[in-house]
Amino acid sequence: MANDAVAGNATRVAQRRPGDGDDPVRAVLAAYTHDLITAVDETLATFLTAEVDSLTEIDISMGRFAATAREAVLVGGKRIRSTFAYWGWRGAVGGTEALPPVLPALAALELLHTFALVHDDVMDASTTRRGRPTAHVAIAEQHIAAGHRGDPGRFGEAVAVLIGDLCMVWADRLMAQATVPSARLFEVRRCYDQMRVETVAGQYLDVLGENDPASWSVNRALRVARYKTASYTVQRPLLFGACLAGVPVDDALVSAYTRYGLAVGEAFQLRDDLLGVYGDPADTGKPAGDDLRTGKPTTLLMLARELATPAQLRAMDRAGDGPVDRLAELVEETGAVARVERMIAERVSDALAALDAAPVDRTARTALTGLATAATSRRA
Repeated sequence: MANDAVAGNATRVAQRRPGDGDDPVRAVLAAYTHDLITAVDETLATFLTAEVDSLTEIDISMGRFAATAREAVLVGGKRIRSTFAYWGWRGAVGGTEALPPVLPALAALELLHTFALVHDDVMDASTTRRGRPTAHVAIAEQHIAAGHRGDPGRFGEAVAVLIGDLCMVWADRLMAQATVPSARLFEVRRCYDQMRVETVAGQYLDVLGENDPASWSVNRALRVARYKTASYTVQRPLLFGACLAGVPVDDALVSAYTRYGLAVGEAFQLRDDLLGVYGDPADTGKPAGDDLRTGKPTTLLMLARELATPAQLRAMDRAGDGPVDRLAELVEETGAVARVERMIAERVSDALAALDAAPVDRTARTALTGLATAATSRRA
């Protein structure tokens, strides 16, 4: 019965059409927001219940550990990667192809995302995620409450690394449940592996930038955005969806997805840079100003230093150890915020131009148009 419900939700995503007088973008976005995300979440919940039960049989403490990992996956999240992968697939196959055979592969991307988030929070020493304590912080608190020996912070970080690792393995196991031809699954796996390699590469560059900011530049910051965010948030999920549909790598649709995905993915990260400084924590679920406090060489900060007058640069250096609000004001006064907003708009325009000539299903074109705007003008 649960599988029938998932199939029904997924089918309605493809079948809905905007009615007369509707805003087509809003109509399609409303369709996927409920139905597709419901289908993905149900797939994840069913899969993770079986996995947690299996680990509980090893030891009751393993069950608690696995349940913490499951919570990290299921609590919150926009399911952006699954959504882009879905429309990459739907844009190739049209509106009649059944979704259940590929749904496990789409849902697996959310497990990959959780792996990246949990490890990223450890590396950044972040305390909150989606308005809740990060995994390593929550586990450290459990360590204290249980009265265990040793350093709770170190224990929390070690267990969080294992949670991320487990989510990576779970992603592989769930993807294997997709029912597509073996030869096609090989190509899907190749795309997925490239996504993972680029994610690690981007994460390393991000860590390196924090420790070697003097050698950083706007171009290098954009390279981090390209590999840490654009690749595994938009571009590779789209191409992953195309692979699931059996689209050849030299097809015009792949070229369009590549261009669209890079543009929207970079714009997505640029918006993240702005939200990290000027966003409302009630919306973002994270404290504002962390990037400025640590001197993280984001595109925003690199542009601010590039555009600043000598007097502004001296003021920014002096403000570095003071209230973050003052440093945020100085960054805006350089014109860097306005420049980043223009960069976002330029990339969205380029993404939409890539769609114009793409051989993509009409409903998918409408959805991808809406996604380009929704993903880059968000408040969280």
